[in-house]
Amino acid sequence: MKRFAFYLLPILLCFAVGLSASYFQSDSISEWYPLLNKPALTPPNGAFPIAWSIIYICMGLSLGRLIERGANKTLSVLWGIQLVVNFLWSLLFFAFRNPFLGLIDILLLDILVWIYISRAYRKEKAAALLFVPYFLWLLLATYLNGYVYLYN
Repeated sequence: MKRFAFYLLPILLCFAVGLSASYFQSDSISEWYPLLNKPALTPPNGAFPIAWSIIYICMGLSLGRLIERGANKTLSVLWGIQLVVNFLWSLLFFAFRNPFLGLIDILLLDILVWIYISRAYRKEKAAALLFVPYFLWLLLATYLNGYVYLYN
């Protein structure tokens, strides 16, 4: 049962953060975001909850593997910091409707996630690889955020 908790608790934490962020961004998503000039590569609205659900599961599994394998606490702290920065992006971009601050935040998030992947790869390759879909999605999100900042 303890081993199961190593994986379940981080996954639930990711979903809790995601649901919290959606609470703060819901008005902007319906009132502000549709009016923005967005690039042609913008995924359909229905893709976002699907992608984030998969990403949250992978993120939680990644931390679970590190905990189970007894990796150093630095990686767990880095995982937590990137999750906070991820949450802040939703506030900055959507709740505050500030694409510039969102862009600064997501660039920091890109760096934090890359550092996590690089350091986790040395300790537990599977944990690092579970973050790759997240990193790829973040690169797309960074492009989208940058486009919205430049063209709105």
